[in-house]
Amino acid sequence: MNWPLHGSNPKYLYESLDVLKPGHVLDFSVNLNPFGPPPAIKEHWGSWLDHIVDYPDPKGERLVELIAAKERLSNDAVLLGNGGAELFTLLGQLLAKQKIIIVQPTFTEYEKICRANGCIVSFFQLSEESGWTQDTDLLLEQIKEADALFLCHPNNPTGTAYPQSVLLEILAACQEHDCFFIVDEAFEDFLEERRTLAFCVKEYSRLIVVRSLTKMYAIAGLRLGFLLASPEVVARLRSFQPYWAVNSLALLAGECCLQEEGYARKTRRWVAKERLRIHEALRSMGYILSASQVNFYLLKDPLLADQLPLLTFLLAKGIVPRHTMNYPGLDGRWLRFGVRQAKENDVLLEALGKWKQH
Repeated sequence: MNWPLHGSNPKYLYESLDVLKPGHVLDFSVNLNPFGPPPAIKEHWGSWLDHIVDYPDPKGERLVELIAAKERLSNDAVLLGNGGAELFTLLGQLLAKQKIIIVQPTFTEYEKICRANGCIVSFFQLSEESGWTQDTDLLLEQIKEADALFLCHPNNPTGTAYPQSVLLEILAACQEHDCFFIVDEAFEDFLEERRTLAFCVKEYSRLIVVRSLTKMYAIAGLRLGFLLASPEVVARLRSFQPYWAVNSLALLAGECCLQEEGYARKTRRWVAKERLRIHEALRSMGYILSASQVNFYLLKDPLLADQLPLLTFLLAKGIVPRHTMNYPGLDGRWLRFGVRQAKENDVLLEALGKWKQH
């Protein structure tokens, strides 16, 4: 089976499973802000079009200054990228042929990029039984022999998160053993209790924090992310980067988004409340869910060893989950769903209710 590597673009999933795609679908495989971009982006969009005739600022200085001020870092500790994907590609070049640990299950691009750069990749596999946040003693031991550790936090695809104290313990061990600690915080701003490690960048030279503006602000098509690290690491990564990495519209949208903290705060509160409503309903139907703290979650019908029958049932009804066939440790035993708007979530609840009754 040629499974699609990522969520979104549902036509590829329908084609892979040879399921007829209905005329209208609800795509739960994406995990963006369910309310879409902030209204300010739509308000300014027309005036931004004049900027497409000129080359973008290769340094993105205005956006860098806003990020640096927000995170209380120097400008040279910030690197912009054409989405997180480009930033991880640069990290792969930085870490070429080195020993890498990837905490699994997780975003599949880390392994792909590291292997493309000749890295020696090993996994630290989290277990379902521990809720994917098990004791980290074994991980701390493995760090001693590694050059870099990749951790997606909050985790994609489970939505789970460690206590801040555990993150700081891992960071201290990485610093002590000269191991880069690469933390993907693409979904951190969906946490009600914020747990970013950005404030540690000044003190810890082996810390690299990757953030995304595309998730909270629903601008995935523009491709925009940034990286926080020591100025020395940022300079090395920039040397691998194309001169015009981020386009003008993305830069302007990023500046706009960083001034929309109220929008982000409102989203966090709403998503937490809606996720609780959904989970209570699904558990009452007999489904098992991950203890997600963000805007997506894992689900499985415990009566199925493989969720493929449920996946095809939902696809036929125009509901598109994210399969987990290419997540090591999950291997199709779960489906991932984004939290969408309430009426759309109700459609999902109705369909999952019918599955239990069929």
